[in-house]
Amino acid sequence: METTYHIGLGYNDTKTRKKAEQDYISFWEEQAKSLHWFEKWNKVLEWNPPFAKWFLGGKINASYNALDVTVAKNPDKKAILWEGEKGETRTLTYQELLQYVCRFANALKSLGVKKGDRVTIYLPMIPELIISMLACARIGAIHTVIFSGFSAQSIRDRVDDSKSKVIITADGGFRKGTVVKLKEIIDQAIKDFDFVENVIIFEHANIQVSYTKKDKKWQDLIKNKSSLCEAEKLESVHPLYILYTSGTTGKPKGVLHGTGGYLIHLYSTFKWVFDIKDSDIYFCTADIGWVTGHSYVVYGPLLHGATQIMYEGAPDYPTPARMWKIIEKYKATIFYTTPTALRMLMKYGDDLPNSNNLSSLRLLGTVGEPINPEVWRWYYKTIGKERCPIVDTWWQTETGGVMISPVPGLETIPLKPGSATRPIPGVLVSVVDENGKDLPAGTKGYLVIKQPWPGMLLTLWGDDEKYKAVYWSKYKTMYYPGDYAIKDTDDYFSMLGRADDVLKVAGHRLGTAELESGFVSHKSVAEAAVCGIPHDVKGESIIAFLVLKEGFAQTPQLKDEIIAHIRQAIGPIATPDQLHFVSKLPKTRSGKIMRRLLKAIAKDEQIGDISTLEDEASVDEVRSALSELRQTIQKNKIK
Repeated sequence: METTYHIGLGYNDTKTRKKAEQDYISFWEEQAKSLHWFEKWNKVLEWNPPFAKWFLGGKINASYNALDVTVAKNPDKKAILWEGEKGETRTLTYQELLQYVCRFANALKSLGVKKGDRVTIYLPMIPELIISMLACARIGAIHTVIFSGFSAQSIRDRVDDSKSKVIITADGGFRKGTVVKLKEIIDQAIKDFDFVENVIIFEHANIQVSYTKKDKKWQDLIKNKSSLCEAEKLESVHPLYILYTSGTTGKPKGVLHGTGGYLIHLYSTFKWVFDIKDSDIYFCTADIGWVTGHSYVVYGPLLHGATQIMYEGAPDYPTPARMWKIIEKYKATIFYTTPTALRMLMKYGDDLPNSNNLSSLRLLGTVGEPINPEVWRWYYKTIGKERCPIVDTWWQTETGGVMISPVPGLETIPLKPGSATRPIPGVLVSVVDENGKDLPAGTKGYLVIKQPWPGMLLTLWGDDEKYKAVYWSKYKTMYYPGDYAIKDTDDYFSMLGRADDVLKVAGHRLGTAELESGFVSHKSVAEAAVCGIPHDVKGESIIAFLVLKEGFAQTPQLKDEIIAHIRQAIGPIATPDQLHFVSKLPKTRSGKIMRRLLKAIAKDEQIGDISTLEDEASVDEVRSALSELRQTIQKNKIK
C-alpha cells in the first residue's frame, strides 16, 4: 500500500457528504442558493436519461454572477493579475472588468449579436479572452473558444459546425519568443464562410495584418460604447458555451454546457477543492482554450470574487524557472497545473524551485491526467515543502467540473500519491465490469457515473444521437467517461488511463498511466509515454519512450536497469519489447502526450492531424528512433 500523507487544513465537515448521500437532488438545490437568481426554479431536476435539465424555470446570468455580485461588495478587489511572456503586466479590478465587459457586450450588440447566436473566440491568454466570454454570456450569446494553437483546418471544422456569426481574434500572440499570426490563420480558415458576418481583431502583437470588409478593430469597436449593459435573464438550461473536443479520432465533438447547473457545480467545487479565501492569490496554468480554463480560470474563480494570476506564455520560457518566478513575484497561494508540466519542470532538478521563494503557497493541485506517485512526492516535498495539501482532480470537458478530488475546504483526509481519492459530495462514481456490475476493491475496471450531476453536458451540439452513442451506449443508465480505473479498500479511486489506451499483453490488462508511473518511479526518468502495437503471440507488445532527467546518460546499462526496475515495480508482464530514449515527447500545447501519434509511428501508419502538436521535432525524433531499430532488426535477419 502506498504511503499516506496526513495533511490537511483542519476541516471536518461530516454533514455535507452525509446530506449528499441521503438525497443528492435536495443537496444540489441547497448549493444553488449560493448564486444570484433573477427568478427561482420550479423544478430542481428533470431527468430523462440520458438528458438532464437542472433548475428548470430558474432565471440566471453567468456574467452577472461572475462580476456584478462581487462589484456590489468590493468593486476595487483585484480580479486579474496578467503577465505577458515578455514580462509586461496589467491589473484589472472587478469594477474595471465589469465596465470593460459591458462595453464589449454593447459592441457585440451593435453588430447584431443576440441571444442564442454563436461567437467563436480565437485569442491568446490575454484579459480580452475572459472579457469576450463574459460579454457573450451577458447578452445570452453562446461562446465557443478555440485554443490559439489550433490550425486553420481545425478552426474551419469548428466554426462550420457552430455556424458562428462573429469571430473574435487578435493580430497575433506570443509563444516562446515568436509571434503566432492569429488573424492570418483565421483568414485562411473562414475564407468562403458567408455565414460569418464580422471578425473582430484585438491589436496585441502590433504586427501588420490585412483587413477586409468583415473585419473590425476591437479598439475602434468599443470606442464610445456605454460601460452599462443589463445582463439578460436567461433560463437555467440556456446554453452557455460549446467546447470542441476531438478525442483520438474523427470529427470534433461540440460539448454543450448550460448555465445554471454548470455554475452551481463550479461554485461548489471551487470552494470545496481549493478552500478559497478572500486573501488568496490563485494561479491556474491552464489555457482558456481547454475546459480547465473555462471552469477554473474564468467562471469558478470569478464566481467567488477571487484574485488570480493569468500568464500568456510557455511555462518554461525564457527559462524553466518561469513558473516559480511568477509564484514568488505575485505571492501565489494556490497553484493548479498539469502532471505533464510538473514532469517537465522536475527534470531540471530541485535547484530552480529552491532558488525561488515559494513560501506563499498553501495548496497545490493537478489536472488533466493521472499524476505519477513519484511526481506527486516531488511536488509535495520540493514545491509544497511538505506542508501543502495536493488536490489531484479527475474530471472531463463533458463533466464540466471536478468529479473526484480531495476536498480540503470540507474535510481533512489522508492523501495517497497517485490517487484522486473520493468523489466530491453529490456525485456517485463506481468501477464496473463489462456488464456494468460493481467490482470489488482492488479490481481494475471501467469508471462510471451513476446519477446525473449539475455540471454535466446538455448534449453534443446538434447531435443528440452521437451524445447517446458516445457516452451512454456501453451502459444505458450510467455515464461512461471512457476511463480505466481501480478503487481501493478506502474507496479511493486511481485512474489507469483511457480505456482505449489499455494494453492487453498476454491476457493481462495494463493501463498506460500504470506503466508510465512505473517508469517515472525510476530515479533517472523524468517523463514516460507508452503505447502498444500488435504482437502475434502476446496480442500487444509494449513500446516505451523515456525522457531522462538532467545528469543521466543514455547507456545500454541504464536501459537494462530501467527494464529490471519496471519488472520489479509492476511485474515481468510489464517488460517493454522496445525502449527508446528521446529528448522530448509529442505533446499538445496543453501538455497532454499524443499517444495516438506514438502508436501510428510505431505501426508505421499515417499520423494524421498534428495541428495541436507543440513541437514537430518530437515526432521526428520518435520516428528516427524507431527507424534505427527497424534497420537493426533487418540487418540481424539478413545475417
